[in-house]
Amino acid sequence: MDYAALAAKILELLGGKENVSTNAACMTRLRVGIKQMDKVNLVDLKALDGVLGIVESSTLQIVLGPGKVNRVLAEFSKLTGLKADTEADNLGDVTEQNKAAQKAKYDKPLQRFLKKIANIFVPLLPGIIAAGLINGLTNVINVSTGGAFSGMWWYETIRTAGWALFAFLPLLAGFNAAKEFGGTAVLGAIIGAMFISHPAMPLLAVFSGENVILPIIGTTFNPAAGGLIAALIAGMLIATLERNIRKIMPDLLDTFFTPLLTLIIGGLVAVLVLQPVGSFVTSGIFYVLNFVYDSLGFVGGYILSAGFLPLVAVGLHQALTPIHALLNDPAGPTQGVNYLLPILMMAGGGQVGAGLALYLKTKNAKLKRFIRDALPIGVLGIGEPLMYAVTLPLGKSFLTACLGAGLGGILAALFGLGAISQGVSGLFGLLLMQPGQQLFFIIAMLGAYAGGFCVTYFFGVDEDRINEVYGTE
Repeated sequence: MDYAALAAKILELLGGKENVSTNAACMTRLRVGIKQMDKVNLVDLKALDGVLGIVESSTLQIVLGPGKVNRVLAEFSKLTGLKADTEADNLGDVTEQNKAAQKAKYDKPLQRFLKKIANIFVPLLPGIIAAGLINGLTNVINVSTGGAFSGMWWYETIRTAGWALFAFLPLLAGFNAAKEFGGTAVLGAIIGAMFISHPAMPLLAVFSGENVILPIIGTTFNPAAGGLIAALIAGMLIATLERNIRKIMPDLLDTFFTPLLTLIIGGLVAVLVLQPVGSFVTSGIFYVLNFVYDSLGFVGGYILSAGFLPLVAVGLHQALTPIHALLNDPAGPTQGVNYLLPILMMAGGGQVGAGLALYLKTKNAKLKRFIRDALPIGVLGIGEPLMYAVTLPLGKSFLTACLGAGLGGILAALFGLGAISQGVSGLFGLLLMQPGQQLFFIIAMLGAYAGGFCVTYFFGVDEDRINEVYGTE
C-alpha cells in the first residue's frame, strides 16, 4: 500500500493542513484535531480505500487498522508539519496521561491552594502514621493489661514517641506552611508553637497566678482551641508578611528587621485574630462531620463514600488532609479515632467492583488488558490506574462505580469503623482499624466491591463508548 498517497488523500478530504490542529495515533485509529468540521468531506472519507470507519468525538478518528495507522501517521505528520504523537497503549502511561489531563482541566486557584495545603502535611504523614499506630496499640495494651507496663522506661519511651508528634504538630504545621507559601520555615514554626497546649507555653494564659486577659476578644488565650488549623493559617500569614516586609526593607537592615517585624506583627495577629478564627473553623469542621456521621447515619456513610472519588477527580480531596490529622490526634475530640477514613476507603472498593464487571462484560481486548493489570493493585489500595485508565475515561462506569461504593460506606457507618492511623488503603486498610473491627472492615470492603460490580454490570457498560475510547484491536 502507498501510505504516503493515502495520507495525502486523507488530508485533502479533511480540508487541508490549515484545518488540522493535531495528529496522533492509537492502536488502530488516526486521531485528528479539526478546526472546522464543515470543511471535512466525511462521505468521501468514509468511502476512501484503506479507511475502515470514522468515529466523531473530541477528535476525528479515522480507523485504519493496527500497524497501518502508524505508517500513515508518519506520512500524515510530514504533510501537516505537526508532531506525530502516538497515544499511550500501556496502563502506566494511560494512567499518567489521563491523570495529567484531568488535573489540567481542573487546575483552578482553589485546587492549587488545596494542593499547597496537602503539601504541608505530606512530609508529616510518616510520623502521623507511626505515632497514630503507637497510640492505638499502647491504648489497647493499657486496657488489656491494666497498665502493667506503665512506668517501665522502654514502654514509656514508645508512648512518648506517639504522644510527641501530635503534641507538637502545630509547630510542624506552621514550619511547613511558611515554607510552602514562600516564607522562612523557622518563623512559621515559632508562630505555630504558640498553638501548642503544653505547660512549657504558659505565659499567654497565666502570669504570676493571674489570668492574662486579651484585648478585643476579652478572654484568656487558649492555644488548644485554635490548635492545628490556627497554626496552619498562621504559617501562611507569616510567609505573606515576610515577603511584603522584605519588599520595603532596605537591604542593609533586611537580615535583622524583616524576621523581627514578621514575628512581632505575626504573633500579635495570631493571638488576637487567628486563634479565634482557627477555633471557629475547627468547631465548624467537627460540627459538619458529626452531623453527616451521627445525624445522617448510614445515609451519611453512603454520601461520603459515593462522593469521595469525584472530589479526587477535581482535586478538592486535598482539603481533607488536615482533617485526617485532627481526627487522629489522641487529644482531639475523637480521641484519635478517625471514623472518616474507613468510609472514604470504600470508594476504591467500588472501583475494583466496577473494573471486574467491565472485565467480565466487555469484548474489548485492550480494556481487558488494562483491567487485568490494574485490579490486583486496586485491591491493595492503589486505585489510580483503575480510576484514570479505566472508569473515568468511560464516564458512565466511573459514576456507577461511585454509586456502588456507597454500599461499603453504609456498612462502614453501621459498623462504626474507626482507624487509629493513616496509611495503607484497600483490603490492607484492616491493619489500621481499631482492634476487633478487622472482620467488619473486610465485610464492608466486600460490600463496596459487590456494589460497584452490580451497578456497573447492569447500568455502566457501554460497548460503543468503550470502543471509542480504547479502539478495536
